[in-house]
Amino acid sequence: MAKYLTIVDILHDRSQNLPHQTAYTFWPDGEKSSGSLTYRELETQVQAIAAHLQSIVIPGDRVLVVYPYTAGLEFITSFFGCIYAGVIAVTTNPPLNNDAIAKLQERVESSQPKAILSTESFLQEVQEKLAKNPDLAPNLKHLPWIATDKIPLSQAFQWLKPKIDTDTLAFFQYTSGSTGKPKGVMVTHSNVLHNSEIIYQSFEHTADSRGVIWLPMFHDMGLIGGVVQPLYGGFPVTLMSPVALIQKPIRWLKAISQYKATTSGGPNFAYDLVSRQVRPEQLESLDLSSWSVAFSGAESVRAETLDRFAETFAPCGFRREAFYPCYGMAETTLFISGGAKTKPPVVKYVNAEALAEKRVVVAPGKSKAVVSCGWSWLGDEIVIVDSESNAPSPEGRVGEIWVSSAGIGRGYWNQPKETESTFNAYLGVQGPFLRTGDLGFLQDGELFITGRIKDVMILWGRYRYPQDIELTVERCHPALRAGCGAAFSIETEDDERLVIVQEVERNYLRKLNIEEVVGGIRQAVAQEHTVEVYAIALLKTGSIPKTTSGKIQRGACRSQFLEDTLNIVGKWKLQTEKGSVSELADSYIKSRD
Repeated sequence: MAKYLTIVDILHDRSQNLPHQTAYTFWPDGEKSSGSLTYRELETQVQAIAAHLQSIVIPGDRVLVVYPYTAGLEFITSFFGCIYAGVIAVTTNPPLNNDAIAKLQERVESSQPKAILSTESFLQEVQEKLAKNPDLAPNLKHLPWIATDKIPLSQAFQWLKPKIDTDTLAFFQYTSGSTGKPKGVMVTHSNVLHNSEIIYQSFEHTADSRGVIWLPMFHDMGLIGGVVQPLYGGFPVTLMSPVALIQKPIRWLKAISQYKATTSGGPNFAYDLVSRQVRPEQLESLDLSSWSVAFSGAESVRAETLDRFAETFAPCGFRREAFYPCYGMAETTLFISGGAKTKPPVVKYVNAEALAEKRVVVAPGKSKAVVSCGWSWLGDEIVIVDSESNAPSPEGRVGEIWVSSAGIGRGYWNQPKETESTFNAYLGVQGPFLRTGDLGFLQDGELFITGRIKDVMILWGRYRYPQDIELTVERCHPALRAGCGAAFSIETEDDERLVIVQEVERNYLRKLNIEEVVGGIRQAVAQEHTVEVYAIALLKTGSIPKTTSGKIQRGACRSQFLEDTLNIVGKWKLQTEKGSVSELADSYIKSRD
């Protein structure tokens, strides 16, 4: 791989040396292409947008990049156009309703952009909504709105290469907001190039690789993995709207089959979704034998999901060895750890009770499955730290994951206190480290993730991981929707108590047996976790709070539960404190018999 100093260097090199090679193809509906761009076409459009920006903003200004899911190629040209202009791209999800427009206002207040880029039709759509709701987002009305699809290509000749280097800020990558308000991570060109080289080496990409990506391009996994990495590696990628996958999950695998993709992936829920919804006759038309890197990240990687997917799609040529569990976050540009491409995922079975005490004990039976997310690359370092003493934890103990890497961003934009506490942690004189807020352990050189510090509950004197309880709940009754539940604790007068919030499958809503479902949840949680459920809220399909990347927002679930603003179709609460322990014991004994 040639030595590049900036993202501009990469795209210009591709345009000069591979001018007619297709860089990006986009399928807005997941069924057919709406167009593609060669490297030469891409750079020409990028230069035109950059020249237009250079006439109205100055280097270092922020520019908001807001495009509908169906405008993938326009998003890409505008993102790179910002970088070619020397301004900082601020990507965000498209505001499709009033709530999303209000969140866009928050993004404007946070990043202080000087302009907004989008397509002419989408800008008109948003402006019409603002006109009907004048108090909704007043700051948006005073910004220049630029329709990039109306910028003439002839402006490309007016572009002037900006004075940028490795330390220049390229874009802000906002955190998902799964445990709090999203924060803008300041990402430099050197951060991007370091992380891109890690992904290139760990995925063993070559010029012959081919990608299929459906992930949102404004999110770190879709942006770095789906847009930047193919450019860095010089290989083509087919991009899809995430809406297309949600509507018909099989579209994802059809695209892989048709384009003979080598690299594709997403969070655990995507693999689970397509495994559950695929029909036997659909398997006959799929050929997944080309798929050699099926990455899984952004949320907990579940061993049972890997097993189900591998078994379901083995007749289509899918190999279990293709699975590539990995770990990363916005603060590190994307990638933190991953394993070897040619080896199957490493799964360890540990004692769940010991894990609740931060101890790792390999269980003789299959107690709790934890999937390895590999190891750090290119000189990066991962350490496990006791969150109470801030001292390194020995192998076999759970602690907070700290990371040292050239891919770590420069901090949070305009948030010095949060930057200092998160990005500047030290072990004595060793550092600085990024405090990830995630819990995990190292064993045999591999990293295993167990949860997030902010989400961990202390119930009955033991640490409880919400994702474990959520998995138990979604399995206990067919009326409950997989991947759409939250477990969290609330403070009552005398103790910390467990609350379950869970979506119901759409076809069960009309004839929902609330008593049966509640009883199933209570018994399953008692049997598997020896803890009592204090309250249960059953929600309407599709209503649980999630981030734009599909992560459950447990904090938002908790707040809305306490405010009684969830879309509830059934609820239950423990009525009597006295005797509740014996109730649990009785339930537990019955479930064991």
